[in-house]
Amino acid sequence: MQFKRKDLLGLEYLTAEEINLILETAGSFKEVLDRKVKKVPALRGVTVANVFYEPSTRTRMSFELAEKRLSADVINFSKATSSVAKGETLRDTVENIQAMKVDIVVMRHGSSGAHRFMSEFLDASIVNAGDGQHEHPTQALLDMLTLRQRWGTFTGKKVTIIGDIMHSRVARSNIWGLTKLGAQVTLCGPPTMMPVDIEKLGEGGVSVEYDLRKAVAEADAINILRIQLERQDARLLPSSREYFEVFGVGPEALRAAPEHCLVMHPGPMNRGVEISQEIADGDRAVILEQVTNGVAARMAVLFLIAGGKIEEDDIQ
Repeated sequence: MQFKRKDLLGLEYLTAEEINLILETAGSFKEVLDRKVKKVPALRGVTVANVFYEPSTRTRMSFELAEKRLSADVINFSKATSSVAKGETLRDTVENIQAMKVDIVVMRHGSSGAHRFMSEFLDASIVNAGDGQHEHPTQALLDMLTLRQRWGTFTGKKVTIIGDIMHSRVARSNIWGLTKLGAQVTLCGPPTMMPVDIEKLGEGGVSVEYDLRKAVAEADAINILRIQLERQDARLLPSSREYFEVFGVGPEALRAAPEHCLVMHPGPMNRGVEISQEIADGDRAVILEQVTNGVAARMAVLFLIAGGKIEEDDIQ
């Protein structure tokens, strides 16, 4: 099977077969990353522009490393040091970048739908590295890659996502991806951070539970989100201390979960707010494993978007 889409705008638009293809391809690239020489010529001659309108540490570095591991030529754009400060529009900025014969634009933007809008104007492929509160597809893909390596299958598995659901693009992409592959998703967080009718998102199997201990009682994995104060127009909780008492995951809350339950976090973590020190560094946490898998997942996306087909010769 070959990936036939020009862009990766979100997991909402992918089929289960396409998601599985990305995960299988990522698994092959994970093996490359374990070699002494971690570089392959799969994207030699391809130019990738990383266009980030919002701050990022993990995602930006992970994409750049993935591009370099695939032997692509890489250029970077930062809003703070660009002509955006002089009033240049998003469309003009990206069309100018494309005019430099860029093949793939990896973009993060604060407006939901910015990538879909730009995909209508550009011949270059667009990869969504986060758009507003809408989607963060490669984060969900690396989350699923991490779970797939542990479980083998998603059918019948239960994942609980805890925290600021309303402002989380990670939550939305995970809901789409996990439910399409057969997992059940429970959402838990303050009512002020829970969107109305969020249960209708995804392919079924989504529920909401406001009691943290009930929410994790049957979970095979929990994915803990930070509170996104930068996206809140008004304060939606009394204090960080009170939030941790009710929705923070510490040893007591995790005791309500099965012993095999994995602990995930997309980062950046606020220790003592949504997760305790002991849990973040505990033996159930797969948080750094998620970061490692991020490079392989993004290599797979870039490789497939560029028209690659996973064969042994491609990754030699």
